[in-house]
Amino acid sequence: MARKGILVDYQYCTGCYSCEIACQSEHNLYLNQWGVKVMQQGPWPIRDAEGKETDKYVYDFIPAFTKVCDMCAERTSKGKLPSCVHHCQANCMKFGSVEELAKDLEKKPWQYLWVPPEA
Repeated sequence: MARKGILVDYQYCTGCYSCEIACQSEHNLYLNQWGVKVMQQGPWPIRDAEGKETDKYVYDFIPAFTKVCDMCAERTSKGKLPSCVHHCQANCMKFGSVEELAKDLEKKPWQYLWVPPEA
C-alpha cells in the first residue's frame, strides 16, 4: 500500500486553528494536547520601498504535526479525509499518496510534505 502524507501550503494558512480544533475533537484530546498545532511567527513590520517601517505587519502561520497524529487512521480507512484536512477553512492542506503529493510539492516552494514514520 502507498504511504500517505499531508501537504501543507503554509503560504495560505490564515491561522484560524480549525485543524487544531478538529483534531482535538476527533481524537477526544485534552485542551493542551494536539495532533496538529498551528505555530505563529511574527508579527514583523512590513517595510516600504525605501526600507522604512510601515504601520502594517505580517504573520506566518505554520501547521505542525506531532507524534499524536495518526492521520485519522479510522477516518481514512473509511475513505474520508483526515479531520484537519477536511476542516481546513483556507483549503491549504491536501491528503494523499506521498508520490502524488511530492509532485505537487515540486510545483510550488511555499509548502511542506509531512509523512509520519512507518509503524
